[in-house]
Amino acid sequence: MQLHSIARNPVPTGAITGQLETSDGVRLRYARWPATRGPRRGTVVIAPGRGEFIEKYFEVVAELRRRGFAVAVMDWRGQGGSDRLLDHPRKGHVGDFSDYDADLRLFMKEIVLPDCPPPYTGLGHSMGGAILMRNAIRPGSWFDRIVVTAPMIAFSAEKMGYPAGLVRLYAEIAALGFSQSFIPGGHETMPDQQRFEDNQLTSDRERWQRMTGVLEVAPELAIGSPTVGWVRAALRAMAELQEPDCPKRVQVPMLVFAAGADKIVDSRAAEDFAVQLKVGGLVRLPGSQHEILQENDPLRMRFWAAFDAYMGVEQRAA
Repeated sequence: MQLHSIARNPVPTGAITGQLETSDGVRLRYARWPATRGPRRGTVVIAPGRGEFIEKYFEVVAELRRRGFAVAVMDWRGQGGSDRLLDHPRKGHVGDFSDYDADLRLFMKEIVLPDCPPPYTGLGHSMGGAILMRNAIRPGSWFDRIVVTAPMIAFSAEKMGYPAGLVRLYAEIAALGFSQSFIPGGHETMPDQQRFEDNQLTSDRERWQRMTGVLEVAPELAIGSPTVGWVRAALRAMAELQEPDCPKRVQVPMLVFAAGADKIVDSRAAEDFAVQLKVGGLVRLPGSQHEILQENDPLRMRFWAAFDAYMGVEQRAA
């Protein structure tokens, strides 16, 4: 499966790519890389957010490899270079988050466990963070540690636009007949294709333009707004994470990063979750917008400093 390269965002050397086919016939694109520096520290499994794609993490892949980690990453079903689920390729759709759980399980069993060195650390952003959290509250997790950035535990009030209860009611009712329709006001353009001045994801113009450049040469990677069905599935998944006892059920040490200027997910929900973990920690990044790993250099340096301390990486790797 092809990875797309541009001058600003080259494919890290040594990539091994391929595709997996799920039990329901969906082809998933994946890539993995060996570490480039010792000592070897195992493998980081990256779980991207909604609408993201492998190419968006090339910079992070290189940074992890220099720290001694092998890296594995997969495009979730319905986005990136994986199969779309609807005839309209720009609709971001899933029927239930258990489908993402199954995709992660297949990726781990078929690619990561056989071909990548342990121990395994999960690094999930937003929706990917929620999927890793779902894994962490169930027995038999593959991960020794999990790191999540701006995890999707609740949407921000600004993103919801209406009271949460009303949105949930609408999604449950509307999905009965319009599950595969765009949400009201939805469209084919994904946030990464908007003007930088209008974006709510990052304050870093260079990284924004880098991703815009990738989508210019590979527009097939893009998806637009979610469907009503995806929103219903997301709200149901988040409701489990919002249960009062959920943080205490987490079986894996977890480090949570909350973005202080997040307008996509509710940072307070992430903070409340993190402080109740039995084994875990919280790092607040004031001023950061939603995509912490696509933010400006000072904010990213704070992320990597906390990550290195958590993972026991010597400062020379920074």
